[in-house]
Amino acid sequence: MVKEMNHLERCMASITNQPVDRLTAYPIACGVNRRLLPTPTTYTEWASDPKKFAAGFVAGQKYFDYDWTFGLMDLSVLAHDLGAKVRMDEQNTPFVTEPVIKKPEDYEKLVVPDVKKGRCGVIVEGTKLFCDQLKNTIVCASFLEGPLLVLTQSAGAEKVFMDMYNHRSAVHKALATITELDKDMVKAFATTGCAGLAWDYLWGSYSCLGDKEYDEFEGQKKYAGDLNALTSASGMAMCIHNCADLPHLDTQIKGMKPVIYSMAYYPLIPGSPSPKEVIGKGYCDGTLVGGNIDPQQFVRASTEKIQKTTMNLIQEVKTALCAKGLHSRYVIASGCEVPPALVTKLENIKEVVDTTKKYGQIECG
Repeated sequence: MVKEMNHLERCMASITNQPVDRLTAYPIACGVNRRLLPTPTTYTEWASDPKKFAAGFVAGQKYFDYDWTFGLMDLSVLAHDLGAKVRMDEQNTPFVTEPVIKKPEDYEKLVVPDVKKGRCGVIVEGTKLFCDQLKNTIVCASFLEGPLLVLTQSAGAEKVFMDMYNHRSAVHKALATITELDKDMVKAFATTGCAGLAWDYLWGSYSCLGDKEYDEFEGQKKYAGDLNALTSASGMAMCIHNCADLPHLDTQIKGMKPVIYSMAYYPLIPGSPSPKEVIGKGYCDGTLVGGNIDPQQFVRASTEKIQKTTMNLIQEVKTALCAKGLHSRYVIASGCEVPPALVTKLENIKEVVDTTKKYGQIECG
């Protein structure tokens, strides 16, 4: 039996596949944390003020007691600063209402904004603030949209996928510009004291792009590859989040070799990899994988149901890890962000953490 660990000890042991007192837990609670602030705070206020952004993460960790956190705001941040119009709802996730790229020639007109200003500036400053307060307690990471995700937020996914064939060079021009923006963000995050940077490489999914297309428009040999290398060279652990249904695991885990890989599971979609399959096929051999409770359960499920879901996931993970001779390389987490809406049940977030504390001990015979 492993003696009781603190959060940092448990996280580092999990990353290096050492025995742990229990599996780590992280329901991906980000925007929803604002509801724990002493003064009522709207999503718009939280996403516009670095102090409120940071205070939410600090309050969330103190209340839920999770082992990790990454500073996700939403997926429109960089597109917003590139010029897209974004609707900022008071109590829910912002979304793009008018793309900045409307015509083929617009791909070549993108200009890298100053990352010290706008929403980029908010998330960088806010990340520094919560890392300063939490880095001695848990593992903190920043969060950033990858180039192809930023582009689809800036132009619309359907348009980008069509223009990959109709206006290939223009799309590459835009991706090159966005990669420079991402590089500026990496350098800015490197000053915040965060231990890692989680890249959202959402479009590495077989439901929309094959290996050839993904490799050309984001993969390890081009834009993402440069950003991954810069992340590591800047002193941050390179991590990836991909909540797609059919992720490119060979490319994003075995090829890119992230320290941590956060993913989802869609049981009704044929081919969507379950935790047992992910572990059994060796994807956890060198990477700590996290997932994959359905985020909607934090809204719709009873506390009893989400406890049962968590217990089932823990058992599946423990059985698969032991079969592979692994000790701890899995995080009990949601497959994507916990919805930041007012209807999300805070007690369900806490239940996932508490259930992992109670049943997450792993001892292989």
